[in-house]
Amino acid sequence: MISRIYIKDFAIIKELEAEFFPGLSVVTGETGAGKSIVIEAMSMALAGRADKSMVRAGTERAVITLVTDGEDMPEVVSREIGAAGKSLCKADGEIVTLAQLEAFTTGHVDVHGQYDHQSLLVLDRHIGLLDAFGRAGIEPAAAGTAAAYAVYKDVKERLSELVRGAATAERELDFLRYEMKEIGDAHLAEGEDDELEARIKIMQSSEKIYEALANAYGLLSGESADGGSALSAVGGVRDSLSGLSGFDGEFAKMAEVSAEAYYALEELESQVRVARDAMEFSQADLDRALARLDRIDRLKAKYGGSIAAVLAHRDRAESRIGAAENSDALKAELEKELASARDVLMERARALSSLRCEAAARLEAAITEQLVDLSFRDAVFSVRLEPDEDAVSDAGFDRVEFMLSANKGQPLLPLAKVASGGELSRIMLAFKSVTGDFDGVETMIFDEIDSGISGHTASVVGEKLLHMAKDHQIICITHLPQIAAFADHHYMLEKHTEGDETFTRLREIRGEARVDEIARLVGGRSLTETARENARELIRQARG
Repeated sequence: MISRIYIKDFAIIKELEAEFFPGLSVVTGETGAGKSIVIEAMSMALAGRADKSMVRAGTERAVITLVTDGEDMPEVVSREIGAAGKSLCKADGEIVTLAQLEAFTTGHVDVHGQYDHQSLLVLDRHIGLLDAFGRAGIEPAAAGTAAAYAVYKDVKERLSELVRGAATAERELDFLRYEMKEIGDAHLAEGEDDELEARIKIMQSSEKIYEALANAYGLLSGESADGGSALSAVGGVRDSLSGLSGFDGEFAKMAEVSAEAYYALEELESQVRVARDAMEFSQADLDRALARLDRIDRLKAKYGGSIAAVLAHRDRAESRIGAAENSDALKAELEKELASARDVLMERARALSSLRCEAAARLEAAITEQLVDLSFRDAVFSVRLEPDEDAVSDAGFDRVEFMLSANKGQPLLPLAKVASGGELSRIMLAFKSVTGDFDGVETMIFDEIDSGISGHTASVVGEKLLHMAKDHQIICITHLPQIAAFADHHYMLEKHTEGDETFTRLREIRGEARVDEIARLVGGRSLTETARENARELIRQARG
């Protein structure tokens, strides 16, 4: 809801500020006072088209600010239009783009007049309005259709991904098979590289190692040049001490230690001999080991840095090859699943479309009745419902557009092309009388709604505005007393001059001031007592 408006240097308005309230507010004033300019300023603040010609002569920029209740849209929206043509939009003090400003305000305020900010003229909203009108039956059907579409979309995306993957699968399979063969032919074993490195290190120092082992064996076995044997010497020690075991416990321990030393040296002699004999390597053995390690290192560098990583890469490649080779079966399964999901979706979408057809017939009758009340006696309103099963979505497959023939003999045309000015405002009023309870718009602003009407029709318009104002904020510019009499709040737009300049101001009027203004609308410039009494009677009838 709009709670306050501030306009500065816009057209003939030097500075204007007014507070607005819930209910029905009407704005009246003399011709040329700038009533439509206020509506145009509001439209610009709500992301309407900007026109630099509307900047007041002699000033640099025009500023329009709207203060709202802030529940579902920014508390303060403003628009600056520069005399040079630049436009600046703000929401709660922050600079925003025009598209962002429009997104913030669309659906909350509708302006119906020369420059429109009208949700009913947005084709994409028609299907939502029809669904809201018939919501008792349509809402659960629409939810079921949306759920079925979500399932259908998921299966379709999985199938599309599989098909996209199949396009490159053959090239990938050849490459994966090459990698698997390369790794498989190597017959890798975890830890093999560490063993090879150790073995190569030994082979590369085999001569030095062999000499050391041979010398050690000679010393242990007695095959050394001096003929002494460490094993024989320790055996002699053992024999000497074993004869003393019966004399003292300490001698027995010594004999035991010498025996253990003898057997340990005997085992060591055997191990050294075996190691010495095993140190017979050829250059071919070393070359083979080096070549094997080089092959392993190249695979490690290519596939992850370790034998475990290389083997894991092979397993992944094998898995991907298996999945690719089974893609035809998976594709057939998904195609079957997709067909089943589409059958469910189309069944629900057709049921939803049928419910929309029923709701469309009721909406056509309701809107046509309202148009007749508003002196469109030959008007024909139609809801064009065009099903396109090839374009099914989460909202079904219907394309909905509101059509209207305002006069006899005129063809049905899209709502936005039928009329303009006051006629269009009355058409919008007919729609709002039916759709206003569910379209979500909080504030409706009407300009030129009384163009071309008078008498009874004007009273009907006033009644409809007042009825709508029970649940919406309505701001209406009018020059008809029959409409002004219904107002909860009456504002008067006045033009005055200061020196060589003309300015406009807006003020709320009550009591006798309001009676005088309605009397002026009844009788023109002459404020007679009869005109005042007629004004009072109009107010009594409107509020009765």
